[in-house]
Amino acid sequence: MTIQATARRRFPLLQIAIALQTLTLFLQAVSAGLLLTSSYGEALHSVGARVMYGASMLYVIAAVLAWKPGGGSPRPVLEASGFLVLASAQVALGIAHIPSVHLPLGVLMFGLSLLALARR
Repeated sequence: MTIQATARRRFPLLQIAIALQTLTLFLQAVSAGLLLTSSYGEALHSVGARVMYGASMLYVIAAVLAWKPGGGSPRPVLEASGFLVLASAQVALGIAHIPSVHLPLGVLMFGLSLLALARR
């Protein structure tokens, strides 16, 4: 059995963290649409941003926990850290109201998160 297979079996938290991150990114897209069409969309998108950022932090923690005990590849940690950097940029761009970069970055993040989820 490979180290990655062992890590997957012993640390389902990693898959849960990626799934949660992917779900929160999808919900952010939905709340962005509500932002344009309803009065409560802004509050929902703001709360969702905090939840998405928390999910990205959980992904980093889960990746470290899956990597350290098994001594496997640090690749999941690097991927999770990359997502956290993207999430930080996304939050900063949203606060600065720069939708021309904020929206495409959100789509990219969702696509990358979906790919990470499919690979696990």
